[in-house]
Amino acid sequence: MFFVVSKVFWALAQPVSLIFLLLLIGWLLTLAGRRRLGLASGALGLLLLAVSSFTTLGALMIGPLEDRFARPQTMPPVVNTIVMLGGATSGRVSTARQVAELSEAGDRLTETLRLAMHYPEARIVLSGGSGLLVADGEPEAETAARFFEGLGIARERLVLESMSRNTDENAELTKAMLGDAPGVVALVTSAFHMPRSVGLFRKVGVEVLPWPTDYRSAGDEAIGLDIVNPALNLTTVGVAMKEWIGLAVYHWTGRIDALFPAQLSN
Repeated sequence: MFFVVSKVFWALAQPVSLIFLLLLIGWLLTLAGRRRLGLASGALGLLLLAVSSFTTLGALMIGPLEDRFARPQTMPPVVNTIVMLGGATSGRVSTARQVAELSEAGDRLTETLRLAMHYPEARIVLSGGSGLLVADGEPEAETAARFFEGLGIARERLVLESMSRNTDENAELTKAMLGDAPGVVALVTSAFHMPRSVGLFRKVGVEVLPWPTDYRSAGDEAIGLDIVNPALNLTTVGVAMKEWIGLAVYHWTGRIDALFPAQLSN
């Protein structure tokens, strides 16, 4: 039920949907003779569109998420297991064409490959089923396995967890595969996604070595206009908004212990 509710909620709450709904409500109110309310709703929708698309709001929202966890300054001497969370491939396209079509989070795959080459004895856990309400294509773990095998990683090193639908299930199902003594576990996911991911793995009793990748901000942006790529800015606002809401909801429902999980001190 949590999975279904979260998907329906985000379908309506994401910035593009909110903008559309505000403009639609404004139009309907105007047709109904509530012109002042209609104009207010339409103006609010246009303001949200302008601020999300033509300012640095997205970078400012996502920056704190990305800065929460840092990679080790030097490569650890030992990594026993590399866990990569799904979300880096396009399931429908990959299945139809039997390729590994990378999404905007494709850095998760390339960084995992780099770690796999640096630690040739480490097993690689690919955690990801389908995050859609109606599955459309093969599990993400299968697509990722095709990617790694195609680049020379032996199938024997790959452990596929292909049933999870969200990060909560990523942590629970991966924990079951890791066993009681997994050793040093490097967790690879997008930097903005790392706080929620670490919190969930800690909740199930797995202390991971955060290995963030797929950064969406430089981390030094100031408040101001940004008209170079409005579509990307709007997307970044949506990504950041989803993570902040996710942290709040996961903490409220007891899925993570801390509202904003932080790096452990050495």
